[in-house]
Amino acid sequence: MLNKYKTQGQQNELQGVRDSILPMKPGNADGGKGIRFNRYCTGHSRKATDSSSRLTTKRAIIRQRSADNSEMVFNQLMHHFNEKNLRQWFHELSGKAATGIDRISKEEYGENLETNIKDLHHRLKTMSYRPSPVRQVWIPKDGQPDKRRPLGIGTFESKIIEKGVQQILEAIYEPLFYDCSFGFRPKLGCHDAVRALHSYLYTSRVQEIIDLDLRNYFGSINHDLLMNIPSEKIQDKRFLRYIKRMLKAGILDNGNFIVSDEGVPQGAVCSPVLANIFAHTVLDDWFEKTVKIHCEGKVALFRYADDAVICCETKYDADRIRRILNKRLSKYQLKLNEDKTHMVKFDRSNRRESGSFDFLGFTFYQGLSRKGRTIPKLKSSGKKLRVKLKGVNEWCRKNRNKYRLQELWGKFCVKLRGHIQYYGVSFNSKAVLRFVREAISLFVKWLKRRSQKSTMTIKKFKKYMQIFPAPRVRIHHRLY
Repeated sequence: MLNKYKTQGQQNELQGVRDSILPMKPGNADGGKGIRFNRYCTGHSRKATDSSSRLTTKRAIIRQRSADNSEMVFNQLMHHFNEKNLRQWFHELSGKAATGIDRISKEEYGENLETNIKDLHHRLKTMSYRPSPVRQVWIPKDGQPDKRRPLGIGTFESKIIEKGVQQILEAIYEPLFYDCSFGFRPKLGCHDAVRALHSYLYTSRVQEIIDLDLRNYFGSINHDLLMNIPSEKIQDKRFLRYIKRMLKAGILDNGNFIVSDEGVPQGAVCSPVLANIFAHTVLDDWFEKTVKIHCEGKVALFRYADDAVICCETKYDADRIRRILNKRLSKYQLKLNEDKTHMVKFDRSNRRESGSFDFLGFTFYQGLSRKGRTIPKLKSSGKKLRVKLKGVNEWCRKNRNKYRLQELWGKFCVKLRGHIQYYGVSFNSKAVLRFVREAISLFVKWLKRRSQKSTMTIKKFKKYMQIFPAPRVRIHHRLY
């Protein structure tokens, strides 16, 4: 009877024969980047990785080196801006974004992609590439229709270069960022910051909260002070020069060309990582290495972009930090927004005198558990709730006659689902349910105004909702 399995000696012998036949390195075909063989996989060969995985691997190497040695200096980075990577960054960009001053979309740029990529690569090598000015538009602020904030829209070609700068800077600085930073970081978001803050308030002793907000943070970042930070870790002068050129590209606002020594345009691809690097030095690093050492009690910082919260165990530490904050920020030409910066008593042992504070659209307060214990809770911010309902009312008014009822209701449910998915966190079911009910009431109100003969009522619409139900309110993000 034949043995079903080969002996270990036979397997080693076959492996030796196989190793002697298969080459250890790729051949010279296709520039030495042909099919690469894997000695340890099933079969004789595996396909070469695509440009996306190669690019990811290169970024992973940079990130690993930065993680292994926080003092490491990177001397050569511009070789990452080759044709393959430029092409990959082109494909990673969205084609639905607004166009810059040249009005060229991704589709139009891609019609002659190879020619455009080669020309762009040549200009980068010869240092003749200069970013185009940013087209600035003004969009209304949430809840403040009379106030507007600027949004910068670059050309698509500039976005390709910014995408490369963003990925390289993220690879270098991601291992250096502290856990207290959550804004504009890979695999981190608002709910991670909310969950971390709630967990700290639940497990640690806190008496005072500093709810701070930076005034016009993105528009106040000084270019020279910003460039001093990456120049300590990056010695590639060409790479730094291109970052400087991006900052000095200027803004085109209603035909007026403006060049300033301050600000990174909100909406640019690499602005978030540059703003994070600046805030890392100004706040995070200073807080971890200086503030914590000189405090009597335990303190913690939670920051999402320019919105931050400092938890203090004692009021004495909170007062000292609040006094020194203005001096620290003025050193980097930043200012606190005094209208939105507050000190709040937040003591679990004294619930009645404790206040509340807002962070990322949620209001944190001291509530009661089912057993009557004081615990930190959160709910939708009242201000944000009013702003959202105003937006719903305006949307219903403008769109009530554009679609048939089923299509209009479908689009409306998409908006409801987005609100539920963001605000559907622990302790907040009642606030979300209230928003859904009031939003549906506004929808029915404007539905009745589609015609003077309309007889639509809430009761009739509830019957319609039995066939086409609204999104179900549920918890999407659990905090415990």
